[in-house]
Amino acid sequence: MVRSRSLDPDLGSALVGRADVVKELNRFAHNACSGHACSVVVTGPAGIGKSALLRVFLSGDACRPATVLQGACEEGASGEPFSGLRALLGPIAQGAPLEEATRHALRALAPGALTGEPPPAPAVQHAFHDLHCRTTHALSRGPLVLALDDVQHCDALSLRWLDFLLRRSDDLPLLVVLTQQSEAAALTHRAPAHHALAALAAHCRTTTLRLGPLTETDVAEVVREFFPVPAAPVFVARARAATGGNPRLLGRLLHELRAEGAGPGVGGADRIAETGPRVLARWARELLDRQPPWVGEVARAVAVLGERDADHVGALAAAPADVVEDALTVLREAGLVPGGGYLADDAVRAAVLAPLDARALSGLRARAALLLSDAGRPAEEIADHLRRLPSICEPWMPGVLLEAAARAEQRGAPETAARYLYRVLEVDPDSVEVRVRLARALVETDPPEAVGLLREALAPSVDVRTRARIAAQFGTTGLVARECSVSLDLLEGVLDALDAEIGPDPVPADRELRTLVESVFLIVGSHCRSTIATTRKRAATMTLPEGDTPAQCQKLAAMAVLTALDGQPPEPAIKQAMRATSSSQLRLKSWTLINSAFVLGLADRTEDALHVLDRLLRHGRENSAVWTYALALSTRAGLHHGLGALPDALADARTAVQISGAERWGETMVLPRLALASVLVDRGEAASAERLLTSTEPVWREQYVWTYHRYLMARGRARHALGDGEGALALFRECGRSLEEAEVRHAAYLPWWVEAACVLAELGRAEEAQEPAAHGTRLAREWGTPRVLGLAALARGVATPGEDGVELLGEAVRGLAASPARVEQARAELALGKALLADGNRLVAREHLRAAASLAQRCGALALGQDARGALVAAGGRMRKMTASPLDLLTSMERRVASLAAGGAGNRSIAQSLYVSVRMVEMHLTSVYRKLGIAERAQLAAVLRPSGVREVRAPRSAPRPDGQG
Repeated sequence: MVRSRSLDPDLGSALVGRADVVKELNRFAHNACSGHACSVVVTGPAGIGKSALLRVFLSGDACRPATVLQGACEEGASGEPFSGLRALLGPIAQGAPLEEATRHALRALAPGALTGEPPPAPAVQHAFHDLHCRTTHALSRGPLVLALDDVQHCDALSLRWLDFLLRRSDDLPLLVVLTQQSEAAALTHRAPAHHALAALAAHCRTTTLRLGPLTETDVAEVVREFFPVPAAPVFVARARAATGGNPRLLGRLLHELRAEGAGPGVGGADRIAETGPRVLARWARELLDRQPPWVGEVARAVAVLGERDADHVGALAAAPADVVEDALTVLREAGLVPGGGYLADDAVRAAVLAPLDARALSGLRARAALLLSDAGRPAEEIADHLRRLPSICEPWMPGVLLEAAARAEQRGAPETAARYLYRVLEVDPDSVEVRVRLARALVETDPPEAVGLLREALAPSVDVRTRARIAAQFGTTGLVARECSVSLDLLEGVLDALDAEIGPDPVPADRELRTLVESVFLIVGSHCRSTIATTRKRAATMTLPEGDTPAQCQKLAAMAVLTALDGQPPEPAIKQAMRATSSSQLRLKSWTLINSAFVLGLADRTEDALHVLDRLLRHGRENSAVWTYALALSTRAGLHHGLGALPDALADARTAVQISGAERWGETMVLPRLALASVLVDRGEAASAERLLTSTEPVWREQYVWTYHRYLMARGRARHALGDGEGALALFRECGRSLEEAEVRHAAYLPWWVEAACVLAELGRAEEAQEPAAHGTRLAREWGTPRVLGLAALARGVATPGEDGVELLGEAVRGLAASPARVEQARAELALGKALLADGNRLVAREHLRAAASLAQRCGALALGQDARGALVAAGGRMRKMTASPLDLLTSMERRVASLAAGGAGNRSIAQSLYVSVRMVEMHLTSVYRKLGIAERAQLAAVLRPSGVREVRAPRSAPRPDGQG
C-alpha cells in the first residue's frame, strides 16, 4: 500500500520548462536551512511532471546540507492511519533504540500497525508527541527536508501530524514539500483527509506552486532529446497541440512516433494526426480508471452529449448536481472536457465509451436524444444522436430527423441532410417525399445514387403533378449523372401528361410547374449532341417568359442560350440573359446563372458574366454544392482565358480540377480538365495539356455539345503547339463538322475556323485556308462583336498573301484591340509582324512583334510570347528572355499586395496604403496563396524575394501591422 522512492541520479530532462519552479523550491530550502520552517505544495494534473520535479529538487545542491526523507502515498492508502508517515518517517524509527518515550511512535510506524480501526485519541496524541520528539531530535543535528508525493492519497492522521509539526517548528530548519494531483484534489472534500489537507495548505508558512503545460520552446527541447535531427517547427507545434504540453503524454507520443519510424520533420508532423489520438485514448482510459466510478459515468455523459450544461449531463449520468460539478472539475483539470480538451477528439470519446457494450451505448444515446428533445434543443443536435442508433424505433424520431435534414439543407450542408434522411428511409422505405428530398441532398455529391432514388420515386401510382416535380429534378440530376436521353424521354412524357391534366388555362401554381418542366427540358435537350437541333426547334414554339419567378428565369436563361446559338446579332440573347438574372429578390437556380453567364460571355459582356458567376460561386460555397462550384469555376476560367487573364484562368481551372477530382463523380466532369488544358497550351505546357486530355473517358466527353467540341478544340491546339499541324487540322475540322451536324453555327463559340486557317497558312496552304476563313467571316458578320470580326480578319489575313493580307491583319489588330480579347490581339500582332517581316518591312515588323511579345507576357501566354520574342530577335530586335516563374501568375495588384505582406505589413496597413478595403486585401492574398501553392503568410517572403520581385513597403505613416489575414 505504501512505497518509498529512491533518488534518481539522471534527472536532467525533468528540468525542461521547470527551471523557475526548481529555483523557487531552492529558495525555500535555503530559507529552511537558515532556521525558517516552511512548506510547499506542488500541484498540477497527472503527467505534468510533479514527481520528476520533486526528484530533481531533492537531488540538487540546495538539499545537500539537509537530511532528506522522501515517500509517496499509494492509491487506497488514505484509510490506513499513519500510512503517509510510515513511508516518510520510517527510517527514523527503524534506526532508533526502543526507548519508552518513543514506543507510541514506533508502534504507529511499524508495518501493519493500526490497520483498519482508527486509533483512540490518547494513542494518537502520544504518537504525535513522540514523532515530534523524534523529528525535533533529528532537526537538532541539522536541516531536515520531508518530501511526500501524491498527497491526494494520504491519510488524515499523517497530514494532521505534518501540520502539528509545522506549527511547532518556527525557528527550526525544516522544509515540508508535498505534491498533489490537481484533478484528484478536486475530490478531496469527499475524502476523510480533506480538512487536514486544507488546514495544512492554508498554513501561513505554506506556499502552493501550480505546474502549467510546457511551452513550444520546452516541447522543442524535449523533442531534441528523442531525435538526433532538428525538428520542424510544424512538428513541435502539432506535438504540443496534440498533448496540451503535458510532459508524460508528450513523452508517450514521441516514443510511439519513434517506434513507428517517424522523424521530427514535416512527415512526422503529419503522422501526429494519426498517432496522437491513439495515445490520447489510452491516456484517457488510464486517467478514468484511477477515478471513482461516478467520474466515469459523468465522462461518458459528456462524451455523448458534447459540451452541454451540467443539468443535461447530470440527467444523463443520473447524478446529482454537486457530484456532476465535482466530476466536471476533475475532467477539466485532467484536460478531458470539450472546448479544446482531449474529450473533443473522436478517438478519446470512443475510448471513454468503450466500457459500454453496444446495447448500453445505444440506450445512452437514445436517452440523450430524448433528454435534448424534452429540453427543446435544436433538431440537428438531437438527430446527431438518433443517426447513431441501430434502429429508429420510437414514433417521435423520424419527425426530428426530417426537421434536422431541413435545417441542414437550409444552412448548406447537404451531406449531413442525407445522413438524416437515410435513417428516415429505413423506417419508411416507400416514402416518395423522403426519396425526393434525399436525391436533392445527394445531387452534388453522389449523382448516380440521386438518379436511382428519383427513378424509384417515379412509381406509376404517383400523381401527375408530383411526377412532374420529380421529372424536373431528375432532368437536372441526370445532367450531372450523364442520363440525358432517359431524362428527355421522361420530361417529354410528363409535359404531355401535364398538359392533359391542367388544360389550356392552368392556375398559377400549375403554370409555374409546367414552366419548370419546360425549362429543364430545354436545358437537358441543349446539352446532348443528338438533341440540340430538335430542342431549338421546340424552343422556337414556346412563349418567352417574363422572368418573374425562379422557373421563368430558368426557362428564360435556357432560351437565351438557344437564341444566341442562332448566330444572329447578340442583343436579343443578351436581353434575355440579363432579364433572367436581374432580380435580386428571387433565389435563382444554378442553371439560370450558368446559362446566362455563358450567353453574356459569348457576347463579350464579360463584366456582367463574371458578376453572374460570382453569384453562382457564392451559392456553391454557401450550400456545399461541389459540382456546381466546380462547373462555375471552369466557366469562369474560360472567361478569364478569353480576357487574356491567364493567371486567373489557370488558378480557377486548377482549383476546379482539384475539387472535382476528389469526388466520386470526378471522372464524369470533364469541363475542368478541358479548361485547364486550354490554359496550359497557352502557358507553353502543351504536353501536359495533351496528357490531361487523353485521360478523359470518351463516353463522358463525346455525348455532350459543351464538352465534345471543347475537347476537340483543346486537343487540336495542343497538337498544333507540339508541331503536329496535320493532326491539329484534322481535329479542328472534326469540330466544325460536328458543330454543323448539331446545327450550332456561331462565330464566337469555339471558332475552329480561325484555328484551321492559321494551321493551313503555316503549312503553306494559304489558298486552302480561305475556305474556313470565309466560313468564319460569314458567321462573324452575323454576330457582329469586335472579337469575332477581328478573328475573321485574322483568318482572312493569314489566308491572303501580300499587301492585302497585311491590310487584313492590321484590321484584325484594330478589331481585337477594341474587344476584351488580349491574347487574340497579341496573336494578331504576331501574325502582322511576321507578314511585315516577310514583306521586307523590318522596322515596322519589330514594333508589332515587340507589342505581341509584351502583350503575351502580360497575359501570361508564354508560348505565344516566346514565339513573338523569337521572331523579334530574328528581325534584329532585342528583348529580355521570358520565364515560366509562378510569379507570372500574379496580377499587378496581387504582386503589390503580396510584396507588402511579405514585408510584414498587416492587412489593414496594406488596405490603407493601396486605398482598397481590408476584404479586398484578403481576397487578393487568398488568390496569391492559391496561385503560388503556399499555405500561409510566412511563406511569402521565401517565394517572392529570391525571384527578384521588388519589395513594396508600406508608407511610414501607415499603422503598424495588425496581424490580420
